[in-house]
Amino acid sequence: MESRLLDTLVCPLCKGRLDFDRAQAELICRADRLAYPVRDGIPVMLESEARQLDAARPDAG
Repeated sequence: MESRLLDTLVCPLCKGRLDFDRAQAELICRADRLAYPVRDGIPVMLESEARQLDAARPDAG
């Protein structure tokens, strides 16, 4: 994912910064503990499509 695009995207819920997890192809919002999928290079920024991150795993995200 292009860094320019990543710099402009924010979490649709909290408007916070997103981190790109290349291995999982997800955009991670650490504040809301959500992972938004990136499908075919297109970020899917819908809360209903986001995966809840497991708080018990220190490496989540």
